[in-house]
Amino acid sequence: MRPVRKQTFREQIVEELRGAIMNGQLPPGSAVVESDLAVRFGVSRGPLREALRHLIEEGLLVTVPYTGTHVISLSVEDIHEIFSLRTELEIFAFKLIWENRTPAFSQEMIIRHERLLNCIDSGNDEGSIKAELALHSYVYEACGHKILFDIWRGLRGKLQLYWAAHHRAHERRGPKRESHDNYVRLAMGADFGMMTAEIRGHMLQGFERTEAFLMDVNRGANTSLVSR
Repeated sequence: MRPVRKQTFREQIVEELRGAIMNGQLPPGSAVVESDLAVRFGVSRGPLREALRHLIEEGLLVTVPYTGTHVISLSVEDIHEIFSLRTELEIFAFKLIWENRTPAFSQEMIIRHERLLNCIDSGNDEGSIKAELALHSYVYEACGHKILFDIWRGLRGKLQLYWAAHHRAHERRGPKRESHDNYVRLAMGADFGMMTAEIRGHMLQGFERTEAFLMDVNRGANTSLVSR
C-alpha cells in the first residue's frame, strides 16, 4: 500500500485496500486500524473513513463494537454454506426470469462476459473478481425479487474472498478464460434443465482444491497465533 494522489483519495484508498484484501496482504480476520492507515496512505481520517464505509457496504470489512474493524473471515464452513445456498439462489433467480428474458437480457450477459474476458486477458486478478461478480449478479438484478437481491448482496464480500483464494489455489490470475462460456450460452438458451445442471456444475469447479488451500491457510494462521 502506498500514499495516494490527493485528487481521488477515497477511490484510491478503496482500490488499494480491496487489492490488499484480494491478494492476501490483508488476510481474513486482520484488523484495519484507522490511525495506521492514515499514516500509511498520508491522508486525513475523513476520506479514509469514507473508503472503509464503502468496503463495509461491499461486505469485505466488518465493524464489531468494542473490537474495531476487521477484514471478514472466511472459514471452510463458510464456503460450504455459501456453495449450498448460492447454488439454490441462482437456480431460483433464473427460474423467476426464465420466461421473461428479453434481447436486452442476453445483450447485457454478453457485455458482462466480455468485460470478464478482458480482465482475464490483461491478467487483472482484482478486476476479474469484480467482473465475475457483476456477471453472476445480473440475474439477481434482472429477476425483480428485491429480497433475493438483498440476500445475494450479503454474500458478495465472502464470494470475492472465495474467488481470490480460488485463484491463488490454482496459481492463476483470474478464472479460466472458458469457464463461463457455457454459463452465458445456456443463460440465453431455451433449456432450463441444462441451465440448472450448468449452475450446479459451475459452482463445483475447483471447489475441492480451493477448500484444501483454505484449510492450509487457516491452519497456518492458527499456528501463528499459538506461537505468539
